[in-house]
Amino acid sequence: MNPVLLQIQYLLRSKSFLNLLLIINFLGTIYGYYWYGWQLAVTEPQFLIFVPDSPTASLFFTIAILGWLFGKNFKLIEALALITLIKYGIWAVVMNLWTIVESGPIGPLGWMLVVSHFLMAVQAVLYIFNYRFTYVHVLIAAIWTLHNDVIDYVYGQMPTYRSLEQYASHIGYFTFWLSICCIGIAFIVQNKGEHLQNK
Repeated sequence: MNPVLLQIQYLLRSKSFLNLLLIINFLGTIYGYYWYGWQLAVTEPQFLIFVPDSPTASLFFTIAILGWLFGKNFKLIEALALITLIKYGIWAVVMNLWTIVESGPIGPLGWMLVVSHFLMAVQAVLYIFNYRFTYVHVLIAAIWTLHNDVIDYVYGQMPTYRSLEQYASHIGYFTFWLSICCIGIAFIVQNKGEHLQNK
């Protein structure tokens, strides 16, 4: 392997860096649930777990990091983290950029959301070498992810972007195929990981 890539991998796996990432994701998760506070306050109890998509994705990754720090792999959590971090990271970036097209500037807070969600997706990809989930874990994570899409776009629990409300059906269609792509990535990662372990 390229020496530079080895150094990057060493940094990413170091306990000090993982601890930093753990703190960032933990604080981001708390802020994310706070951000969804108003929507959670008007959400019916049976839908509560499916509303705060991004903070739940970062919560999965926080738990995965805890596992790595203690030398364990929480395989289902890792599959959920990979799929949902990439999905909601990309989704939020697209929605905010689309908002700019529809309504104009989104301000510093909007750009903070763009950058933070983009980095959510990036960190999921950077730790591909750490995941140890199986096809079964990907399948369960896929059911969770697609079920969440149904809750969002059939039962109307999706995040609110007022300037994009008229495009709700298009957003639902985009979200479904984004989910499929992210699930596909998880299957590819699992297949490559299994191949490397069998070598």
